[in-house]
Amino acid sequence: MNTQLMINYLSALSMNNNREWYHANKSDYQKANAEFEELLQTLILEIGKFDSSILHNNPKDLTFKLVRDTRFSHDKSPYNPAFRAHISSKGKLPVPVGYYLMIKPGNQSFLGGGLFADMFKDATTMIRDSIAQNGSEWEKIIHEPSFEKNFTVQGTALKNVPAGYGKEHPQAEYLKFKSWYLEYPIKDEEFENAETFLTKATELFRIMKPFNDYLNKALAGFQMPER
Repeated sequence: MNTQLMINYLSALSMNNNREWYHANKSDYQKANAEFEELLQTLILEIGKFDSSILHNNPKDLTFKLVRDTRFSHDKSPYNPAFRAHISSKGKLPVPVGYYLMIKPGNQSFLGGGLFADMFKDATTMIRDSIAQNGSEWEKIIHEPSFEKNFTVQGTALKNVPAGYGKEHPQAEYLKFKSWYLEYPIKDEEFENAETFLTKATELFRIMKPFNDYLNKALAGFQMPER
């Protein structure tokens, strides 16, 4: 597969972010998108070696559109020049959490995991309760040497520990969070060799898995809100 083709197309789209250019170069998009789907299929098979729950996925069902919703944005650029996908046991839904990939030129690409969404109050409460009750397990996961070397837990957070949780709790800082996620930055040049990138991505997702498992255990029974 040609991962550099994805970077080249997205770079061109970034410099020509308009509908005329996009439609005039639709065949280039189709070629780049085909490479992205091939990359995802390989990732699914590799991740499946340590997480079989994601093996049933079809790459086409995991991707997000390039088209932006500009209704409430000052930036009226019609496209987000990025290939994005979320791989979990239920596809690209934010819950259950899984393995996230964004390819965006300008060294903005990253591998991610965990819960990025902070608008689901029930999900936030379920994870907070789990951290409050199983803090030692949480600490063991986030301070495992290979995890600590590569990741730092991020997320939107409150200024204070929310009501109902002890301010002196050992994991008080994490109880302030409304989302809990990981990001590992990937530089543009790392896509020059597809095999090298895939090896690195697979290993980082493997290291990430216990973190995802912890969150998914806490989120057991969560129902996505009806649209």
